[in-house]
Amino acid sequence: MNRIDWAAARARIILDPTVTMLNTGSFGPLPVPVFDRVTELRRMLAAGPTNFYVRQAPPLLWEARERTAAFLGTTPQRLVFTSNVSAAINLVASGLTLNAPGEILMSDHEYGAMIWCWERAAQRQGLTVRTFALPTMTNDPAEIVRAATAAMTPRTRVLFFSHVLSPTGLVLPAKELCAEARRRGITTVVDGAHAPVLIPLNVSAVNADFYCANLHKWLLAPSGAGFLAIGPGNEDRLQPLHVSWGYHADKYPIGELAQSTGPDARDVYGSTPRTRFLEFEGTRDFCPWLAVPAAIDFQSEYGFDAIRARVAELAEYTRRTIGALGLPLATPAAPGLSGAMTAFELPRGTSAPALRKGLWARRVEIPVIERPNRLLLRVSHHFYTTEAEIDRLAEVLREIGILMPTSATAR
Repeated sequence: MNRIDWAAARARIILDPTVTMLNTGSFGPLPVPVFDRVTELRRMLAAGPTNFYVRQAPPLLWEARERTAAFLGTTPQRLVFTSNVSAAINLVASGLTLNAPGEILMSDHEYGAMIWCWERAAQRQGLTVRTFALPTMTNDPAEIVRAATAAMTPRTRVLFFSHVLSPTGLVLPAKELCAEARRRGITTVVDGAHAPVLIPLNVSAVNADFYCANLHKWLLAPSGAGFLAIGPGNEDRLQPLHVSWGYHADKYPIGELAQSTGPDARDVYGSTPRTRFLEFEGTRDFCPWLAVPAAIDFQSEYGFDAIRARVAELAEYTRRTIGALGLPLATPAAPGLSGAMTAFELPRGTSAPALRKGLWARRVEIPVIERPNRLLLRVSHHFYTTEAEIDRLAEVLREIGILMPTSATAR
């Protein structure tokens, strides 16, 4: 097998050459072929909106649904497109009826906006929200499972957790967590925001009741592409966030053309009655969904195993280079527990606003993450990241004066 020219691959990504880009974990840039495809679709939409929505888009939407489902390890009948992972989780949290009294259980490292989402859902349904502490620097996935299992009680109605933690990049054993919850009759909702591409994801194998994720991060699809995958037995548990023409499958505006042979049969809209029930919001730009196959094709050229191997090399280089500054590692290095994000603990007393300002003044794009008891710097390293960019980060941190005092590393 020929060695991949990663510099040539990087040249096919639209990147500002003046910026050291280390934040794919928030927003992935676009490959040129993906940008071209979504732009082509938007030109079609602009040139003839009615023709696009009624005639051109439906077969493209079904193709995107089939391709995306196959890539994720699920079926098109279970795949609901959303604008992002937050929209998918809100759809579940707002559309799911739970038995009260009871509780929603989640880890203590969940994404802030999603904590608020579940707090609102709990308030509306007479439930409470409770968190359990994750062992974030363990080298044993079973320790994570034990921590979650110990926190489950007969009052637990939902277990919500991230497949890959946003603050640190720790990969959780999602399949095992879902299995333990299922044994106790607990509904599982997984925030897979970072999982597609970062790990070899098979949604069906995870076997969550509801699996939600983004496609605009590590897959490098356009912004506006996310999904909800519905697990077996949960097909009719949700109500939509928007009531639109998908609400009654037998009363679509196109009448007899909309008839299908069942709730999971393909309809003339590029969906099924079940997926359209949850997915259709009225008029919207869903070109990002239609461009997902182009994103899959782009990285398939290099091979996802090769991409993850390159990412692992960059992670190791990051641990050595940034670790040399004395910053403690906040992400386990063990295979299977980490991937394309590596976090480091910053010295106590570091000002997050000042550090963000200093980094961006030097054109380094990287998040500084504020946790309740510490401050983290999270490095994203996708296949197009270079060792020179990691070196540049280390240089900038030295310039700013971010060095861990030797006495602090022993705490």
